[in-house]
Amino acid sequence: MNSSNILKMIGRTSNLFTEDLRAHEAEIAKKISESKFLVIGGAGSIGSAVVEEIFKRNPQCLHVVDISENNLAELVRTLRSSLGYISGDFRTFCLDVMSDEFDAFAAANKQYDYVLNFSALKHVRSEKDPFTLMRMIRTNIFLTKKSLEFAATCGAKKYFCVSTDKASNPVNMMGCSKRIMELFLLKYGKVPVSSARFANVAFSDGSLLHSYRNRLAKRQPLAAPNDVKRYFVTAPEGAMLCLFSIFFGEDKDIFFPKLTADLHLETFDKIAIRFLKENGYEAVDCESEDVARGSVEELSAQGKWPCCFFTSDTTGEKAFEEFFTDTENVNWERFSDIGIVKNDQEFDGAALEAFEAMIQKGLAEQKWDKAELVKEFLKLVPNFEHEEKNKNLDNKM
Repeated sequence: MNSSNILKMIGRTSNLFTEDLRAHEAEIAKKISESKFLVIGGAGSIGSAVVEEIFKRNPQCLHVVDISENNLAELVRTLRSSLGYISGDFRTFCLDVMSDEFDAFAAANKQYDYVLNFSALKHVRSEKDPFTLMRMIRTNIFLTKKSLEFAATCGAKKYFCVSTDKASNPVNMMGCSKRIMELFLLKYGKVPVSSARFANVAFSDGSLLHSYRNRLAKRQPLAAPNDVKRYFVTAPEGAMLCLFSIFFGEDKDIFFPKLTADLHLETFDKIAIRFLKENGYEAVDCESEDVARGSVEELSAQGKWPCCFFTSDTTGEKAFEEFFTDTENVNWERFSDIGIVKNDQEFDGAALEAFEAMIQKGLAEQKWDKAELVKEFLKLVPNFEHEEKNKNLDNKM
């Protein structure tokens, strides 16, 4: 699906950041051509989009680390097939940052000017059980802390990591883990740090929108909440937001796209309807999952496609997303399509250390539970509005 089709799906007619990029492209290209990069989590949807933008501007060194060997292979194939080769040192490494193997890699490679971290467990469904939840905490918070410390040993000019719009007034553990990550950046940042709060990346791997393609290919019904509103960006737009944060963000800045609630918040059912129309089908909202599953052949023969649109009733779903809170200081003037949260809020260093000690104790004893973790999250993020509904997205079609 090309960029213009994706924009149509998410209810927009023009790309973000075109004016900002026009004004700053020469400076971005110069900085990249003079620099060495380590990109962690660089084979995912946003990480690979950023890697492509860096690659095309001919960096001196571009090393990519990811836990998925399949995604790394596809990243290399994509770059070779579209852009070819660069004169700089481009290599990929299938490594887990929390492993001994990465420690050996880090000891042998300390020449980076920029360390970029895109590793994250981004699904709300990751908090459905205590074991996956702990992996999310380790990835979103403590992998960040470890890679931030590595950036300091490199004497890097900048450390960058991705946050989320779900970190603003969080209602789920995923979003709250990212807010705690932002607090860790305040405490442990020994090199300049910047971040970005993302909207949903339209049709990114594993997303609900991406699943629409799979459902159609597998001749299965589409499902979507009709009451949940989200902001969306394309992968190239997300990559641009990251580059602006990396090269123009001051220490502790959090960049976000200037999307407005009135114009850009979209519900998933509307996007599903547009997606089906683009593929030659009329959406039909069925009364149940069983009816939808049993109607594919009959409806598709009529140029229609079964859907199951529902009111959200699972843990962690917020009615709408936001990029900043009322208590945060926001700079609206510096860029045309980018706002900047000045992440200068106070943090409780002792509380962060206590949280880390509690996590390490649980891991050492191999024993923890979700309710206790929720309590610990609340100590660090008092505005965390978690509501346990005892139902998660795996209980939905």
